[in-house]
Amino acid sequence: MEPKQKKQKKGTNALENLKASGTVVVADTGDFEEIEKYSPQDSTTNPSLILAASKKEQYQSLIDAAVEYGKEKGTSDEEKVCIAMDKLLVEFGTSILKIVPGRVSTEVDARLSFDKEKTIEKALHIIKLYEEEGISKERILIKVGATWEGIQAAKELEEKHGIHCNLTLLFSFVQAVACAEAGITLVSPFIGRILDYFKQKTGKTYSGEDDPGVVAVKKIFYYYKKYGYDTIIMGASFRNVDEIKALAGLDHVTLSLNLLESLANSKDEISKKLDAKEADEMAGDKVSYINDESKFRYDFNEDEVAVVKVADGIRKFAADAITLQEMLEEKIST
Repeated sequence: MEPKQKKQKKGTNALENLKASGTVVVADTGDFEEIEKYSPQDSTTNPSLILAASKKEQYQSLIDAAVEYGKEKGTSDEEKVCIAMDKLLVEFGTSILKIVPGRVSTEVDARLSFDKEKTIEKALHIIKLYEEEGISKERILIKVGATWEGIQAAKELEEKHGIHCNLTLLFSFVQAVACAEAGITLVSPFIGRILDYFKQKTGKTYSGEDDPGVVAVKKIFYYYKKYGYDTIIMGASFRNVDEIKALAGLDHVTLSLNLLESLANSKDEISKKLDAKEADEMAGDKVSYINDESKFRYDFNEDEVAVVKVADGIRKFAADAITLQEMLEEKIST
């Protein structure tokens, strides 16, 4: 007789039920004062989230500290601003790590998305800033866009420097396979942005199960489990609770404060939907990209949603990084 599968323990709300399904919950915000009540394991940030948080009065002391650090360490105004920018990301990350027990993701500037060497250099500098605060690299995920250059940079950071990476702006199976082959710690497929693309393209309405973002992540999940990849899959950019329910049992999910609140205030049952035991049946044949740049680029180019959304994501993150930089520039020059 086969042993009976353990019954999922029911929580007092939907957020607890999601955690009980085996999914690790991560907060997707720079607004760390709001994180604690949801008890996430980790937290993720990006320039857009830091920019939003930096406009709040309670975080001005972090900006002031970053500006002073930039003034002290830099020589030219340009260098001061660049140093202050990195320091500001680390100031937020350090504050978040006082609340969450796990890791924080800190993003490399999206303007470096196509420069392997500068991505590595920036990542090493961010880790150094965290170490100055007494924080081990084990508690940091360096967030890098999943371009060919970004994946190669992250591969080197993982292998040569023992720095854990979170590959973001991931929209295709091609990117996911290359990341797993590179030994990346964690990938963040953007479920909601995939949905956005297909809704705009087709005009259709999608439910949780047939949501194109959900379908894409399921394919990655079963492939990783079938072929024994340790890379963590963390669903990101969720648009609604139905997407979360459809992916219960996924390794990690990173959720906005609005979605965390919705789940915490809901009594809905959330049961495990993804099971690694089904991987042999659900996953296809093994493929490889990590040592074949032309194959990676060609197959990536065949995936229209990935081509459109990676470019769009880089532009938007870069624009917010520039706005953040201009704010710091103004403060440093006065």
